Amino acid sequence: MFKNLISFWKGKDFLTEVLDDFKKMLDDTRYMFESVCNGLIEGKDGSILEKKTYEIDKKVNSLEKEIRKRIVEHLSIQPSIDVPVSLVLMSVVKDAERVGDYCKNIFEIINLLEKPLDKKVFEELFNHIDKQILEVFDKTRKAFIESNEKVAKEILYLERSIVKNCDNIVKKLAKGNLSTNEAVCLALLARYFKRVTAHLVNIGSSVILPISDLDFFDERLRHEKREGL
Repeated sequence: MFKNLISFWKGKDFLTEVLDDFKKMLDDTRYMFESVCNGLIEGKDGSILEKKTYEIDKKVNSLEKEIRKRIVEHLSIQPSIDVPVSLVLMSVVKDAERVGDYCKNIFEIINLLEKPLDKKVFEELFNHIDKQILEVFDKTRKAFIESNEKVAKEILYLERSIVKNCDNIVKKLAKGNLSTNEAVCLALLARYFKRVTAHLVNIGSSVILPISDLDFFDERLRHEKREGL
């Protein structure tokens, strides 16, 4: 359905403007995520990174407001037309904005750590999850902008692996012997990674899921896990 709606709208100024702004949101949040992760892992100057992170977050928030404003104005002119895809757009721009918020949360871990992050401990626990999430960013952009169902399904499989690994990290930390400060910060990082992934999957899965199921993919995964699917 989403693919058909996008095809119907293709070439219209409204959709072109909205998709251009949404691509900027996805690109900006990807840059934020990569930057804060590198800053955390490499122990870079927090003051410079903080300024850049919050500047981009403000830009992302402004883009979200602009997109929502355009959607409302569009529907006020044609209240009975394009409602389904407008609902999808309203939902996914909120997910993109939330990704930006979690990137800020990841940055905050830098200030919470009492000493620089131990790279060896990070690598052993996380095993390149941050790189996997960057792959999810790229696939999410491609799936949504191109209405690519194949790539959208690939994202769902990637999330299963990331979620499982993040949950296992928290379990290991709870039973480990790291300092309280380090264990808490790494547990928070695992949870933030999980939430960033979940919001990206909400965006990507909008290509293949009915509108009623948007934002509930986490629940579907838990149900499938219980049922052994």
